[in-house]
Amino acid sequence: SEKWGKKKYIYKYIWKVVRTSKFRHVFGQAVKADQCYDDIRISQMTWDSNFCSVNPKFVAMIVDASGGGAFIVLPLSKTGRIDMSLPTVCGHTGPVLDIEFCPHNDNIIASCSEDCSVMIWEIPDGGLISPLKDPVVKLDGHSKRVGILSWHPTAHNVLMSAGCDNVVILWNVVHGEAVVRIDSMHTDLIYSACWNRNGSQILTSCKDKKLRVIDPRKGSVICEKDKPHEGSRPVRAVFVSDGKILTTGFSRMSERQVALWDPNNFSEPLTLQELDTSSGVLLPFFDPDTGVVYLCGKGDSSIRYFEVTDEAPYVHYLSMYSSKESQKGMGYMPKRGLEVNKCEIARFYKLHERKCEPIVMTVPRKSDLFQEDLYPDTIGPEPSVEADDWFAGKNGEPILISLKDGFVATTKNKEFKVIKSLMATTSSSSSNRQSDSVVREQRESSALMCFI
Repeated sequence: SEKWGKKKYIYKYIWKVVRTSKFRHVFGQAVKADQCYDDIRISQMTWDSNFCSVNPKFVAMIVDASGGGAFIVLPLSKTGRIDMSLPTVCGHTGPVLDIEFCPHNDNIIASCSEDCSVMIWEIPDGGLISPLKDPVVKLDGHSKRVGILSWHPTAHNVLMSAGCDNVVILWNVVHGEAVVRIDSMHTDLIYSACWNRNGSQILTSCKDKKLRVIDPRKGSVICEKDKPHEGSRPVRAVFVSDGKILTTGFSRMSERQVALWDPNNFSEPLTLQELDTSSGVLLPFFDPDTGVVYLCGKGDSSIRYFEVTDEAPYVHYLSMYSSKESQKGMGYMPKRGLEVNKCEIARFYKLHERKCEPIVMTVPRKSDLFQEDLYPDTIGPEPSVEADDWFAGKNGEPILISLKDGFVATTKNKEFKVIKSLMATTSSSSSNRQSDSVVREQRESSALMCFI
């Protein structure tokens, strides 16, 4: 009787300790060799950016290039060995440091470089057939190399850039102008910069050991935190659910840490967990639909994932995907590009030295039916506010779409307008365009860019 009582207590204790979560059994798996992208010379730059950007149409990777900087853009279906003579996007005169596809147009990608410039490119459907040297728009405003890019999540044609001149610039891409310039706030190198869910706030981490939440249009600090992590290594920060902030950094003893903060009370972290003693900077990727955050360390051979909840300890360890080879960068597929019929909740594009390997995160389910609990309505490609309206003070919440039948882009005629003064750097192949102030082309896809 006494023995059974002890067992009963132990079972009860285990029941309380094991937290129920539909994501406890998420597992990662690399795709087969024939579905990888092989023989790609990934950039050897030591810059701490993702080096990869991906959307439902294309995957882009920064590559080694002589005499300047370049990146390649491949249709997702173009797997296998990639020909060395494949055309690249090669308009920068210095190494490319960051690239990011526009969330509202799968054919538009932004790049930044050591040459102090930001460039906007249009990729034709089917990929490049010749080297792309001249951008649609070139944005000059930084005095030192530009290392961070981030498109606004809901406003059309608004782009943020941050450079080694400690300046953050918000661009109205349609006019090619820097509308907001935050140049006296950061006293040292900016490590990371990102938007919140509706783009009404910016979060930056800086070498001056400060975490700042910024009103982007006023260029003023809403709140800030000194030394979110005690160590001197780079700190990364992202917004997560309910406006909370997740940071990755290092302790004084160089142990890697992850912490969760409430901006309304920055005095103490909600949780702070030590992970290991590796030296690579942890890149966080947060999925707002599932509340899962993935931590990918540069130089690591693993991806850790945690669930962020309202219950202490708030950041719950789920599992880890491990492989033999270390990663030089990582791309993260938007939710609308996943295969919902396979219960895929995330897909990463892991960069090796000579290849790109997709890694699929799956929740095991027996049923073949659509799993509504795994796929709530997610952010779609439609912007909710135009650039001029956003800069004037209007906010727009993300326009959500259902993934029940898979994401399908609607097709209809759209007008493509580019202001002629911005076309000073367009390719010579466009010389047959009209000479008046506006160029118009009819295109058969809403996925194509509309600078209005």
